[in-house]
Order: sequence, then structure tokens, then C-alpha cells
Amino acid sequence: MICASTSVSQVTTFDLNQLNQRFESAHPRDILTWCLENIPTGLVQTTAFGVTGIVIIDILYRVLAPQPPVPVLFLDTLHHFSQTLEFVEKAKSVYRLDLHVYKSLQANSRSDFAARYGHELWHKDIEKFHYLTKVEPLQRGLAELDTVAWINGRRRDQGKTRANLSVFELDNNRRMKINPLANWTRQQTWAYIAEHSVIYHPLHDQGYASIGDEPLTTPVVSGEHERAGRWRGIGKTECGIHI
Repeated sequence: MICASTSVSQVTTFDLNQLNQRFESAHPRDILTWCLENIPTGLVQTTAFGVTGIVIIDILYRVLAPQPPVPVLFLDTLHHFSQTLEFVEKAKSVYRLDLHVYKSLQANSRSDFAARYGHELWHKDIEKFHYLTKVEPLQRGLAELDTVAWINGRRRDQGKTRANLSVFELDNNRRMKINPLANWTRQQTWAYIAEHSVIYHPLHDQGYASIGDEPLTTPVVSGEHERAGRWRGIGKTECGIHI
């Protein structure tokens, strides 16, 4: 166990193969318990407050409740649904989150963003749009929070790009990246919500199985994949923060 402050170099000494074998079939609670015990500082959760993110928040803040709490990093892309921003505030209040919001340094609103980068940049240059609204703010946030390991809600059943997802991995900056729900299914995730009466994003009840930016997210219909409503017709499967 690491006893004092944790550094990136210390985290890279963990045997990820051994950890992944040990926790391959583990409950997310047990994975997060290990994280809290072995990474006492520099542990951060990143979330867009979808169903997987709120499950992790519930485990971290209601079940395990470490003190001090794990910081939660949210990216305000300036293009969220109004319901997303309202739900973030609700979750912050319910769980008393240590919430850290990051956004573009060059704009404070959707109109500011359009004035600086052009109207509907996502149609003209989606990679630039995601870099400005997600990739750069995320990396800045992780750096300012002195992150050595970050928790996110990806699951293997969310698509081909995530099918071989490990529970523990390293990102491009040698930080540990933890996917505690990697081995869970969508059904298991919603079963947890129901069993523990966890609050969830209201747009899930309106056919939005996966929720991102308002201009790039549509509802899904019966038989479609969970993430079919993200970037519909564009051919993208990831925004860039997990690549």
C-alpha cells in the first residue's frame, strides 16, 4: 500500500496485469475500495453524469464515503442539454460533491464559442470542436487537480472500441485509468440504479440512452445500440478523451 501522497511514478509501479486478473469479475465497489486504499491522493473521477457516472458517484459518496471525498471533474462543453446542467446541480446537492467544472479558456457561453470559432463548428471540424470543448479542458483539469489516477464509467458492452477494455490501464500521460464498470452490462448498471433508488439524468426517460452534447445527441429507438444516438450519421464512436 502507498501510505503518503501518491505520484505518477509510484502508480506506474503497480502490476496492471496482476490487478486486472484479480479484479476481472469484481464488483465496482471492490475495485473502488482498492483504489481508495492504494491511491490515497491524486484520485479523481471524471463524468458527464450519465448512468454509469452516477453509479460510481453513488458508490464513492454514499457507500464508501472517504474523507476527504474523491474530486469529481465535469467538462462543461457549453453545448450540454439544459437538463444535463440541472442534473449536475442536483447531484452536487444530493451527494455534496467535491465538484470541479472545466471548460474552454476562450469562451464562457455557447454564443461566445460560436463567435470565436464559427457557427456549428462540430459540422466543419469535429476534431477541433472536441479538442476545444473536451480534450484540452480535461487534460488541464487533471493536471490542476494533481491527478495520478482517474476513474471513468466506460463499459465493454458500449461498443467495439471498448470491447477489450481493462479495469486498470495507463493513459498517454502515464496516469492510471480505472474503469470499475468495465465488466458490467447496461442491464446491471440500471439494476443498481433501481435497487438503490439512485437519481439519474431525466433524459434517459425520453429515449436518450447515452447523453453528450445537445447538437450531437439524439434518442435511440428499440433495437438500436446504447450509443447509437451519439454522433449519428458522422461515423464517430469516441470524442477523443479516451483515445
